[in-house]
Amino acid sequence: MHARPIVAIALALTATFALAAGANRYKWRDAEGALHYSDSLPPEAARFGYEVVNGQGVVIKRVERAKTAEELAAAKAAAAKAKAERIAAEQQARDDDRMLSSYPEEADLKRAQQERLDAIDQEIKTAKMSLRAQEQTLAQMLDHAAELERAGKALPAPRAQQLATLRGEVEQQQQAIRRRERERDSTVTGFQAEIAHYREVKAQRAAAAPPASH
Repeated sequence: MHARPIVAIALALTATFALAAGANRYKWRDAEGALHYSDSLPPEAARFGYEVVNGQGVVIKRVERAKTAEELAAAKAAAAKAKAERIAAEQQARDDDRMLSSYPEEADLKRAQQERLDAIDQEIKTAKMSLRAQEQTLAQMLDHAAELERAGKALPAPRAQQLATLRGEVEQQQQAIRRRERERDSTVTGFQAEIAHYREVKAQRAAAAPPASH
């Protein structure tokens, strides 16, 4: 007589437990580190991060805490740096391909470098020849000015202007030659680094190449 109500109650309890077992909950800690469980997600949980657990208590999803403005800026900067490094690496790979294509052997690269040095040396040689001619002219003008001074005569204004102009040109040429010689030294240092890089790239490509079949 009472069997039917008891069965109904049992079925209702079973359904309730089944629903409870199947419901997901949110697990999170507040600013003080206290652990919380809730059926709905409060706004502060997103600030600190949370986990979604199923009815059996198993974590099925993790959400990291919201990043601060400083962290977002740092992440953006890191991403930009990584992108720039990737682009630079890709460009370097293309440059290396062109280098190996232009200079299959190290001797080819050294020959090209020597040709560039020879061109620089020729520029310096030509500049020095021009400088010597200017210095000779300047010496003659100075001798003439000294003769006039010994004779108690003043150097005419046009000649004085020419002398001043030539002095300036000689100084400029001397500075240009010194600058070009420094550039040559830097070029030699750069060539040495280029040879070292060439050898490194050749070794890397050789190591990455598949073994030759026999």
